[in-house]
Amino acid sequence: MRRHRTAAGILLAVGALFTGGLVEAGAANAAAPHSGSGQSVPARTSSVAEQHTARTFWTADRMRGATPLDLLLTPRAARQLKTPAAGGRTTTVEPTAAPAAPAAFPQAGGAWSGGGAVVKTSGRVFFTFQGRTASCSGNAVTSQNASTVITAGHCVKYQGSWHTNWVFVPAYDNGNAPYGQWAATRTLTTPQWEASEDINHDIGAAVVAPLNGRTLTSVVGAQGIQFNGGYNKAMYAFGFPAASPYDGTKLVYCSGNSSRDFLFSQDHSLGCNMTGGSSGGPWFTGFSEATGTGLQVSVNSFGYTFLPNRMFGPYFGDEAKALYDKAQTS
Repeated sequence: MRRHRTAAGILLAVGALFTGGLVEAGAANAAAPHSGSGQSVPARTSSVAEQHTARTFWTADRMRGATPLDLLLTPRAARQLKTPAAGGRTTTVEPTAAPAAPAAFPQAGGAWSGGGAVVKTSGRVFFTFQGRTASCSGNAVTSQNASTVITAGHCVKYQGSWHTNWVFVPAYDNGNAPYGQWAATRTLTTPQWEASEDINHDIGAAVVAPLNGRTLTSVVGAQGIQFNGGYNKAMYAFGFPAASPYDGTKLVYCSGNSSRDFLFSQDHSLGCNMTGGSSGGPWFTGFSEATGTGLQVSVNSFGYTFLPNRMFGPYFGDEAKALYDKAQTS
């Protein structure tokens, strides 16, 4: 998700990682019809040919060499944030197994060795950004189309351009894809991220194409998801950090009692040392270490330059619910 370095006067420090031109603008981009919240959900559709290209593009070497995206927030940029709309009623889509009390808690960052469903539902996300190979993290959730992945907004669109060659690799293993590479048919984000890259709404989703005649969650399972669930909860965060001291080869987790950001955003806050590449990885409440299941309520999003070893993730409110609803019915 982030790498600790100074980035004076800018919201996003990831630009220093990349050079070259913008991602090609000629690909099919379309705004979805209005959602239940009254706002359209921005989306990009990938052709069948693009999906095939994405799957063949990502060799083991390219996956290992992908540069992690990270977001660092400075005080000046943080003051420009917009507050999310007031939350509606709590909406919960249950996981496949009942949660249990946490055991290895708290944890500031370490390799996940607990097994369970999270090993298969979480994975690395790979895409092309400004002509370079890049990576994030993501998670498969329960959905009507059995093909929905939740990630961060900057992991689907950044600096005005939608990412291309987008694939989800569940249970990624050091260049290997034990459950295949799942190419996006559609990537989506919130209207607020589309309009101004508002960090409060740094949420993205992808609908992936069937692989060998099967849907994503029929192969890897799915996690539950919750909206408007409130703040100050016991949380588990997962991802595939690829910036030092991590190398992107392992599923890493943090756990602890979360709080609400008291600085500039409306996000959740959690003590965590995950680095670049973990962006988009899931945050769970009600997580069971025994089964590896929980309710996803956020994603790894950003860190403040002046506050190391602290992770922040957007609150899943009405806007996130509209995004999820559009994705799961696509």
